[in-house]
Amino acid sequence: MSSFPPGSSARRRFDVTIRGGGVVGQTLALLLARERLRVALVSPAPLASGTDVRAYALNAASRALLQSVRAWPEAAAAPARTDAPAITPVSAMQVWGDDGGEVQFSAGGLGADALTWIVDVPALERRLADAVGFQSGIECCTTAPPAALTVVCEGKRSRTRDELGLEFDVRPYPHKALAARLTCAQPHGGVARQWFHNGEIMALLPLGGAQGNSVALVWSLPTQQADAWLAAPAEALAEAVQTRCAAVLGAMQLQSPAQAWPLELSRARRWIARLRPELGGGGVALAGDAAHAMHPLAGQGLNVGLADVAELARVLHEREYWRELGDLKLLRRYERARQADVAAMGWVTDGLFGLFSHADSRIQALRNWGMKGFERSGALKTWIARQASGISG
Repeated sequence: MSSFPPGSSARRRFDVTIRGGGVVGQTLALLLARERLRVALVSPAPLASGTDVRAYALNAASRALLQSVRAWPEAAAAPARTDAPAITPVSAMQVWGDDGGEVQFSAGGLGADALTWIVDVPALERRLADAVGFQSGIECCTTAPPAALTVVCEGKRSRTRDELGLEFDVRPYPHKALAARLTCAQPHGGVARQWFHNGEIMALLPLGGAQGNSVALVWSLPTQQADAWLAAPAEALAEAVQTRCAAVLGAMQLQSPAQAWPLELSRARRWIARLRPELGGGGVALAGDAAHAMHPLAGQGLNVGLADVAELARVLHEREYWRELGDLKLLRRYERARQADVAAMGWVTDGLFGLFSHADSRIQALRNWGMKGFERSGALKTWIARQASGISG
């Protein structure tokens, strides 16, 4: 991998230009470089570094994909704590409703090593950057050179998508996601925990390895409340989390300041386009958050984005020898395949958010009755768990 200054990229020839150097864009670059395609990876200059409190829940399919491009940070340590593993396997998941409803999943019940893996975001990004750095087929750019195919992975607020006129339907939720890292008095035991209570959704994701005692908080709550907690003292926020989860892990302390971002359900109407002749005339495809966003309650956001690039790489690999990479008929295969899956996952997360944010006591009773029934559903529960975990078979 090499980089070059603005302007010089125009003198080189590329098969694919990827606009967006996040996890999705870098993974796609590695997949396509493996196909011996010449890839330009375009990302802006990095912002001033700060503490990143995010953690991803990655399923078996995402893990296998990242392993295939040698970017799974299994042996790496989390940057915040050099002695803590960056990967934490989830052996079980416990979900509580607000009136006695409860659902439990276990990896052993699925015959799997883990339900999912909680991944420290900075460690994953660092491992991907290292993998890109060793790949000679990838050029890092600060401007976008022309190519047969441009893939837009710039996130929900993609300027390129807007410039191309690709419509992006957005329905904001009246919630923000509040994220933080906490140290707990008791070890988490590799268990992910989630609570649906009074319209709020709180998840505690295990960090620091199977024997760790730190967790990543993802708390979906009304915007004004989220803003108030951001401004509150660290001790008050830690105490509130401890109270909401009934002190299941004992006393808690905040490791670093909390962060928050607005939540939405969004999806591009079209995922593919053709550049105007004056811009090179190549094909365009959207992937990751530039194509869709959903509520994080199911922990599937990045899994869906990685599934996008896996499918796009497959479609390009299997193309007829005479088709160009930017051929719209070729790209429609990718669009059709991913739109259906993304719409289904968006429908599920939106439906769950609507169900559990409803304040009506009759709805509350119905949803908790449903949770109890689902817990006893046997084969249905197993099938859904395997789908969410990305476990084949």
